[in-house]
Amino acid sequence: MKTISIRGAITVQENSIESILDGTKELLTEIEKQNNLDREKVISIVFSCTNDLDKVYPAKAARDLGYIYTGLMCFNEMNVEGSLKKCIRVMIIYNSDISQKDVKHIYLRDAKVLRPDLLNNP
Repeated sequence: MKTISIRGAITVQENSIESILDGTKELLTEIEKQNNLDREKVISIVFSCTNDLDKVYPAKAARDLGYIYTGLMCFNEMNVEGSLKKCIRVMIIYNSDISQKDVKHIYLRDAKVLRPDLLNNP
C-alpha cells in the first residue's frame, strides 16, 4: 500500500456557517466519489481557507460526514494580492493501491481556475 495525496478546492457564496459547511461537505463527497475512497484509509485531511472565511472550521464538516478518528487540521491560506476569495482548499493524505498519477483532484465552482492542469471534474 502507498500513501498518496488528493487535492481539491471549492468556493462558497458567503462567510456563513451553513455556506462553509455545505461547501466543504460537497467537496469532500465529490473527492470520495471520484476516487472511490474508503474513509478507514484516510490518514489525515488538511484544510485551508482564505481569510474572508472565519465563521466555522471546515473540519467540522468532515466530522459531520463521519471522519471521527481522522487527523484534521485547519489553517488560513496565505493572503496573496488578487487571489481567489471565499475559497476552501483541502489535501487528503490517503493509503491506497492507486498511483499518485491516477488520482482525481477535484476543483469546484470558481476554484476550477486554480489547477486546470489537474482538473478531472465530471
